[in-house]
Amino acid sequence: MEARMKNPAYVLPDALKGIQNIFKGINSSGLSQEMQELVGLRVSQINGCSACVHAHVQNLNKAGTSADKVATVAAWRESPFFDDAERAALALAEAATRIADRSGEAVPDDIWDAAADHFNEQELSAVILVVAVTNLFNRLNATIKELAGATW
Repeated sequence: MEARMKNPAYVLPDALKGIQNIFKGINSSGLSQEMQELVGLRVSQINGCSACVHAHVQNLNKAGTSADKVATVAAWRESPFFDDAERAALALAEAATRIADRSGEAVPDDIWDAAADHFNEQELSAVILVVAVTNLFNRLNATIKELAGATW
């Protein structure tokens, strides 16, 4: 297996600079790295992006996240390993990723309110940006057929 091409974000350095600036903003928000990776992992699972799933799992493992938690992100609702803030972030990530699957509001008020109860405005902004950037990379990787474990 081979990717169709190099990741577009690396082909166009100015685009990469913009993405790196988004990550700087996320990292300055106070949202923990673990939360960022959990959200990114769930979004990547939904989108079937093996390259991003692999990267987020590696990052969570390096951060010392329990194997039980990492293994059950896809089933977080039925798993005892997540706290209320993590559950709120994962629900928001799912709703914001599955916009086309909704017949009503993209992000229902109850999901938004739960997330807003657990995160301040900067952290909530970071969660939303993690979802958006992860969806961006998932779509880039799906288009070019990026492989899990690929290095740029």
